[in-house]
Amino acid sequence: MAPTPCVLCNNSRALIIRPKNHQKLCKPCFISLFETEIHNTITANSLFRPGERIAIGASGGKDSTVLASVLKTLNERHNYGLHLLLLSIDEGIKGYRDDSLETVKRNAIQYDMPLSIVGYDQLYGWTMDQVVSQIGKKGNCTYCGVFRRQALDRGAARLGIKHVVTGHNADDVAETVMMNLLRGDLPRLSRATSIVTASAASDIKRSKPLKYAYEKEIVLYAHHKGLDYFSTECIYSPEAFRGSARTLIKSLERVRPSAILDVVKSGEDMARLVPPEVSGSGTSTADAKDVAVVLDGDAEGEGGCGSSNGRASGGEMAVMEQKLRDEATSDGKQTQNEDHEIDFTLQGQRHDRHRPTPAANTLSKAKRLPKQQLQRCGRCGYLSSQSVCKACMLLEGLNKNRPKTQISVSVDEEDNSPTLTRRMEGLTTISHETNIT
Repeated sequence: MAPTPCVLCNNSRALIIRPKNHQKLCKPCFISLFETEIHNTITANSLFRPGERIAIGASGGKDSTVLASVLKTLNERHNYGLHLLLLSIDEGIKGYRDDSLETVKRNAIQYDMPLSIVGYDQLYGWTMDQVVSQIGKKGNCTYCGVFRRQALDRGAARLGIKHVVTGHNADDVAETVMMNLLRGDLPRLSRATSIVTASAASDIKRSKPLKYAYEKEIVLYAHHKGLDYFSTECIYSPEAFRGSARTLIKSLERVRPSAILDVVKSGEDMARLVPPEVSGSGTSTADAKDVAVVLDGDAEGEGGCGSSNGRASGGEMAVMEQKLRDEATSDGKQTQNEDHEIDFTLQGQRHDRHRPTPAANTLSKAKRLPKQQLQRCGRCGYLSSQSVCKACMLLEGLNKNRPKTQISVSVDEEDNSPTLTRRMEGLTTISHETNIT
């Protein structure tokens, strides 16, 4: 049987089957296509501006290592004009983070990038090993997530950087969408699906250039480029809820390879239906459309949402929901004398209810969700929407259970201890009696 040729160049032998769409590619074409898609994601979403200083969240794993390699390549190839450096967080997990940081140090030399490391013990006085020994493995990812998010912001602020890029890929985003759906958390779903996120508690924005890249393709890219990365998973992560969502996503991918991007696209469509005052993102519907531009282009690949296979296009879900709301409004005007009306809520649920009085309508229109007001945390000075930030609240619970006083006995005190004196007297008496006998 003749070898299968690459579908792009039609010259070289195909060595790689893309997990995203099962295209058969040769090694050079796969690497070129992967880098081109990341470039299209960056340019379509205007992630960077010339002269910007960018901190790459580096953990030593495959995602952040590939991100650093690709950004360095694209920055030189397309003249982005970026100043890149590596920012690592040391959570204090022995047997995991200490080994991965050695990989990051090698990457800093290989890519000729400055490296800055910020530790939990420096910022909070706790390492994750100490936290887990205190609270156990249930819920430890909550602590680590809050601490890590603030540590990235603090590390970037120390370096005078306003933009941090992370290695979150399509699988990560799909898992986050699934987790928030299972929890019924639409506001968080709206914030998590954006390719650029900016917290109200910080003036440092974050972006995900690998948002539409499959995890398996990232591994293939790292393998064929011969990149140096750390492959061991966090020793505490198997207990996380994300692990259950990951198992579900992987099961869907085996049945339908495009399922990952389908879930991501569905999450983006649902995010557009969440009002900005509810999501807390402050972004408009137009901004949300800009975020989803890439999925309508080359980064989606064959077989994804909105392809020619008969599935709905990206914006049709939002259009359909708006049409239903408009029809419900027009039907309500035509049936003003009826006792009941149908209300189509944001979640698509249908409720039959009595028509409220005009006074009730006035109260409902006047009701608005309170806007978050930025202020400084009263304890650490970190920007927060509350008087005490989340990290300080978690630290308060940890510190309450930590012993406040250490009991220590010096050598002199031990020699003069009454208990020790009585013991020595007893030994002397026993020895004396033995000699007599």
